[in-house]
Amino acid sequence: MPTFIRLQAGAPALAEDPFTAVGDDQTIPPGDVIISLSRFQTEGEGLLSEGRQVGVRLESHEDVEALAYDLPRIAVVALAFPKFGDGRAYTSARLLRERFHFKGEVRAVGDVLREQAGYMVRCGFDAFEPADGSTAQAWERATHRFRHVYQRASDGRPVAFEGRGG
Repeated sequence: MPTFIRLQAGAPALAEDPFTAVGDDQTIPPGDVIISLSRFQTEGEGLLSEGRQVGVRLESHEDVEALAYDLPRIAVVALAFPKFGDGRAYTSARLLRERFHFKGEVRAVGDVLREQAGYMVRCGFDAFEPADGSTAQAWERATHRFRHVYQRASDGRPVAFEGRGG
């Protein structure tokens, strides 16, 4: 079982994951699940009508806009990082939070490394499956590595020039 870290009161903490990630070739188990976008488009209505919590995994090439209508009914959007250098999921997270006002969990999955923690939190991620086996304490340090930020983001932190009255 992979490490699962969730922001609790703004601080990263180890957590139990109530969701089961289900591949397209797997049978849907009982309980809360995270499924692919294509599977959600074909089976999502049925799963939601059963009273389940449903999450959707978006690959980096898939558009958040495909979920716009269903976002109020989705509990988790898991954004995939296929490799460390692929930053498309950052944009998807910001769109979820800022344009679509998504209040559910935005989870980082795939090649998720501790070095990305601060940027992920700033973009709106609030749950993480670190690929590097990082601890919650290491994520806490990484999210506070930089005292000042220089541009606005989903986390609402004031930018450096605001603190100087400029």
